[in-house]
Parts: sequence; structure tokens; C-alpha cells
Amino acid sequence: MPRKLLLLPPLSVSSAFRAPRACPAARPAMNAARTGYRVFSANSTAACTELAKRITERLGAELGKSVVYQETNGETRVEIKESVRGQDIFIIQTIPRDVNTAVMELLIMAYALKTACARNIIGVIPYFPYSKQSKMRKRGSIVCKLLASMLAKAGLTHIITMDLHQKEIQGFFSFPVDNLRASPFLLQYIQEEIPNYRNAVIVAKSPDAAKRAQSYAERLRLGLAVIHGEAQCAEMDMDDGRHSPPMVKNATVHPGLELPLMMAKEKPPITVVGDVGGRIAIIVDDIIDDVESFVAAAEILKERGAYRIYVMATHGILSAEAPRLIEESSIDEVVVTNTVPHEVQKLQCPKIKTVDVSLILSEAIRRIHNGESMAYLFRNITVDD
Repeated sequence: MPRKLLLLPPLSVSSAFRAPRACPAARPAMNAARTGYRVFSANSTAACTELAKRITERLGAELGKSVVYQETNGETRVEIKESVRGQDIFIIQTIPRDVNTAVMELLIMAYALKTACARNIIGVIPYFPYSKQSKMRKRGSIVCKLLASMLAKAGLTHIITMDLHQKEIQGFFSFPVDNLRASPFLLQYIQEEIPNYRNAVIVAKSPDAAKRAQSYAERLRLGLAVIHGEAQCAEMDMDDGRHSPPMVKNATVHPGLELPLMMAKEKPPITVVGDVGGRIAIIVDDIIDDVESFVAAAEILKERGAYRIYVMATHGILSAEAPRLIEESSIDEVVVTNTVPHEVQKLQCPKIKTVDVSLILSEAIRRIHNGESMAYLFRNITVDD
């Protein structure tokens, strides 16, 4: 018998090369793994993890499992104790007095997470170290730019920080930088914790701080005063190394080339531009490190008639003898945020008060992870703020 052939309908080109469908059951697990996030603390000291704990409490998360410690030979070792593959990782690093150790802890943890196949590594560095070394000084170097390059090389893809000493520092990075502001929290403290704040005047302890002080004064509808003619050398007056090589006597000068001589600066006597008599004086700045200039400013304001003096800043580094000098000075209260751990200084000086900024840091983490806009955190923020 002749065999019957079973003829099949011809396949179209589109149907023949159509990609196979993915299994629907496998999709949720894959997405869940790729959209997860973890929060780690890169500090090896318990005092520096307090801010990280506050942030994770607000996020309803737990700190990632890791071990950071110093070996007997001084080397830093970091061990990640859980899988981070395909996740968004946030490293919270507060900067204690041992700045260089904290920087190495951050770099090594970022590199460890990079080699562990983390999808994104975001550094949460409320106080960015070496931010004062962002300009050329004599034959030195711009160390802040070096640190930015090191962080990028270690694997960081984003940074959240607060009140950079110079906003232009953001241009040192090859990845996004969110420079949050602490001023809303400090303004709220003034309104809620300073009695009769309507009788206050915002003070800039130098002309360099006038823009920040003006921003506070305009938002609080208060007066503004500026201290001019300080005895110490201001940051803008330091030699930037442009007289290099050094000038030599009897040097050969191109004929006909006579450059005008730059006149040397001479600081005028210390004056206070603005009325502080019978007022509360509130000195505002971004960093309180060596407090001699703040103590000197407080003495001048007392002489001019201010009856109560506050000092407010974002980063309270409070190095060396700062607590003792504050306690013995005319300053009534120093208000700083918890971007830098300073619990020991508070025990030495009860005048130091702390404002918590973990709320805005945790909200920034949540928005970055969910891909939401950060504009809400910068409402009414201007270029000068």
C-alpha cells in the first residue's frame, strides 16, 4: 500500500524565529532579587555606628552583616557576611577623629562589595573628609579630588553627603552626588528651642560666611551682622603657589615688560557690621573644628551688647581642646548635627547640643533605591544655601 504523507502547514518566518517565552513563575523571584537593597556600616568603632542604626530604624531595615576591624599590624580588614549579588548597597560612613582609617574602611568595603557583584554601591558620607583641601595651596595638592577618584576606582556609583564645604567639590566626581542640606533642621531648632528668637540677629563670623548667614536671616525674617577684620588668616588669603618658581634678585626681565605690583593686604581693626546690642546673637557656619575663631567672635559680640550667644553648624568636629574652650567662653550653646560622632565632647561640655538629621538621610536612601525624584528634599533650596 502506498504510504500517506502528513502535510504540515508552512511556518512563517516570524513564527519560526520567534523567541521563546520566559517562564512567568520565574520573573517575580528574579525581580525581587534585583530590586533588593541592604544598608551597611563601614565603621569599626561602636560610637560611629549610632547614625547608621538610626537610619535603618527609620527605614525598617537591619544593618547588613559585615565585620570591619584593624589587624595587629594596623591593616584594615573587611568581611561581608551575606550575599549582595544584584542588590543596591548603601554604605554609611561617619568620620571620627581617625580620618584616614575611616577612609580606608570605606574604600575596602566598597571594593569588597564590588567584587561580590553588588549592582549599585552608594556611599552615605554625611561629612565628606578632606573637603577643606579642595584648593591648591603653595606646592601642595587638591586632596579632595584625589579622594573622589579613589572612591570611584573602589566601586562607588553614587554619593549622598551633606553641606559640602565648597559646592564645587561635586565636580570632582565622575558619578552623581546628592549634597543635602541641614539648614531646615537647624532653622527648626532656632524656632522651637531658642526663647524669644524674634529678638535674635544672625551673625557671620567672617565675610566668607556672609552668604550662609544671609540665607538664615532671610528665612527667619531676622537682622544680619558680619564680623570684619579678624586677626587670623582667612582661607581666601592663603598663598596659592602662583609665585613659583620663587622670585630671584637681579633676575632678567623681558625688556619693556613691567607688570603692576600687587599691593599687600592689610586687615582693618575688628568691627561688627550690624546692630547686636540687646539682641540674641546666632553665629552660623558649616563646620566647627578649631573653635578659637568662634570664641573670639563671641567675645566681640559680648562687648557689642549681645546678651546671649549661640553657635550653629552642620558638622561638629570639635577637635583638640574644643570642649574646654567652649565651656570657658562666652558662648551659651553650640548646636551641631549628628553627621560626625561627638558623644565624648558632649560629656566634657554640656553646652553642646545635637540635632538629628537621620530623617533626611533615610528618605534619600529610600528615594534613590525606588528611583524617585530627589527634588522634594531640595524644596526652596537656592544656589547660595
